[in-house]
Amino acid sequence: MAEITAALVKQLRDKTGAGMMDCKKALEESGGDLAEGEVVLRKKGIAAASKRQSRAARQGQIGTYIHPGAQLGVLVEVNCETDFVSRTDDFQELVKDIAMHIAAADPRFLRREDVTAAVLEKEKEIARARALAEGKPEKILDKIVEGRLGKFYEEACLLDQPFIKENTITIEQLLKSKIAKLQENITITRFARFKVGDTAAAAAVTAEEPSAAS
Repeated sequence: MAEITAALVKQLRDKTGAGMMDCKKALEESGGDLAEGEVVLRKKGIAAASKRQSRAARQGQIGTYIHPGAQLGVLVEVNCETDFVSRTDDFQELVKDIAMHIAAADPRFLRREDVTAAVLEKEKEIARARALAEGKPEKILDKIVEGRLGKFYEEACLLDQPFIKENTITIEQLLKSKIAKLQENITITRFARFKVGDTAAAAAVTAEEPSAAS
């Protein structure tokens, strides 16, 4: 086990924004491993963040991203509880990261509940037909379809997508980590992705009831 020095604790604090005592405890749990200590803090933070997600989030920012060449652009509304937090570097960086992610990952929906019945039924039909073509037994088709729907959600729903800058976490987990750090509820309310020549991309994806989690 590595020695838990004040410098190591400060290094973890600078990286995560967590309190000194929380960082010390995380390093003790991780045997002094900085990366593992960050994982410990993230897990604890996500658990704590869930308690804040019922709070109203009516402040925030409209984020934008224009890809070089001006052929692709994104607008996204990210909300928090106070104007103070909306002006912090952490929050502004989050908004920019989400806008850039949307440009790169091209989500069709915000969350699973937003997937229309027609689209969902079509995906189920495709997954079932594919499984049958592969010779899968009839009795396990439902489980196979369910598993492939999970992959569909990961590709189509913003909150389920792996974050492009750190693909070990989803956008939902990214939000929860920021909720834990900034001590406020944070939600993505709506977004629109525009691509020159693609009129379908102009439709905004909006949450009926803003929430950081499905």
